[in-house]
Amino acid sequence: MKTLNLKLLLLLSLVAGMATLTGCEEKGPMEKAGESIDEAVDDAGDAVEDAADDVEDATNN
Repeated sequence: MKTLNLKLLLLLSLVAGMATLTGCEEKGPMEKAGESIDEAVDDAGDAVEDAADDVEDATNN
């Protein structure tokens, strides 16, 4: 259930990131900051998914 929520969060952040990229050609400081936040959220989500997979693997053994 948690991985579903994480995947939804990742999808929403990717959509938001793509929407900001189509807005204009030149990136301003706020857009750069938003992209950094999106990337950090994606990385955190990946780390949580990896940890959940490790826990699942450990409990199955």
